[in-house]
Amino acid sequence: MAVISKALFFLAILYISSISASAENEDPGLVMNYYKDSCPQAEDIIKEQVRLLYKRHKNTAFSWLRNIFHDCFVESCDASLLLDSTRRVLSEKETDRSFGMRNFRYLETIKEALERECPGVVSCADILVLSARDGIASVGGPYIPLKTGRRDGRKSRADILEQYLPDHNESMSVVLERFASIGIDTPGVVALLGSHSVGRTHCVKLVHRLYPEVDPALNPDHVEHMLYKCPDAIPDPKAVQYVRNDRGTPMKLDNNYYRNILDNKGLLIVDHQLATDKRTKPFVKKMAKSQDYFFSEFARAITTLSENNPLTGTKGEIRKQCNLANKLH
Repeated sequence: MAVISKALFFLAILYISSISASAENEDPGLVMNYYKDSCPQAEDIIKEQVRLLYKRHKNTAFSWLRNIFHDCFVESCDASLLLDSTRRVLSEKETDRSFGMRNFRYLETIKEALERECPGVVSCADILVLSARDGIASVGGPYIPLKTGRRDGRKSRADILEQYLPDHNESMSVVLERFASIGIDTPGVVALLGSHSVGRTHCVKLVHRLYPEVDPALNPDHVEHMLYKCPDAIPDPKAVQYVRNDRGTPMKLDNNYYRNILDNKGLLIVDHQLATDKRTKPFVKKMAKSQDYFFSEFARAITTLSENNPLTGTKGEIRKQCNLANKLH
C-alpha cells in the first residue's frame, strides 16, 4: 500500500506541475491592460505622445485613424503596414492603395519613448491600435477601451492587399462583403466610413468625378469648390491639391459627414453610394440625426477591426523598430 501511495503521490505532483506549466504557457489572447505588470506606464506614454504630436502636427490624428484601417483590415492586426520594403519584398505602405499615407515616423517616436521605459516589451501592433484610439479621442470622437497583447508580424502583405481592402470606387456590395468577412456588419460599415468626417482627399482621387464631365450626382454648390481646389484634369500626385472631406467641421470627428452625403456633398463614389444604397441609407439617416448612435456603432466597429486575427502568445515578435523585422537588425 505504501508503494502504491507513493506512486499516486508522485503522479499527483506530476499532474499539478503540468497544469502549472500549461497555465504559464497559456496564450491569454487580447486582454484589457495587458501591460499592467510588464510596462505599467505603456498606455499613458502612448496617450501623452499622441497628445504632444497632435499639438504640434494636427494631421497626425487622421494618420492614426487610417493606419488602423489599412493594417488591421489586411489579414491580421500585426503592424505589417509599418514594415519598410526590402530588396525582395515591397512594403504595404508603398503600394498605390496607401497613396497619401504619411507620418509613419511618428509611430517610431512613440516606440522610442516606450523602449526607454520598457525595452522590448510593447509591440508596434499595440502602438498602432492605441495611437488610433487616442487619435480618435483627440479629434472629438469617442474614447474606445481597446484590448492589447498583439505581437508583430515579420512580413509585408502587399501582394495580397487588393484581396482585402475595399476601394472607394467599388460597388457597395463589394464594400459590404469585404467588411463582413472580418465581422463588421452594415451599420458598422456606415459608422467606419464616418472617418471621412475628418481630413482631406487628394484631387487624384476626385478628378474622375469632375472631368471630362461633372458627375451629375454631385451637389452643384459643392462642385464649384471642388473645381477650385482641383483645377487640373490630371493632377500631380505630389502637388498639394486637396479637398476637405467636411468643410463645416474639418478637424472634428462628428456626424456632419452624414448630413453632407445626404446633401450629395460626398467626395468619393463610396460616400455617394453610402447615402443612396437601400442597404446603407437607413443607417446614414439615423447617424445624421444622432451623434450618440454614430459614436456607439463607430466604437463597436473599431473594436472589431482592432481584434481582427491578431498574433498573440508566442506568435510573431516584439520589434525593436517598427519599420524593421528583428531579423533585419
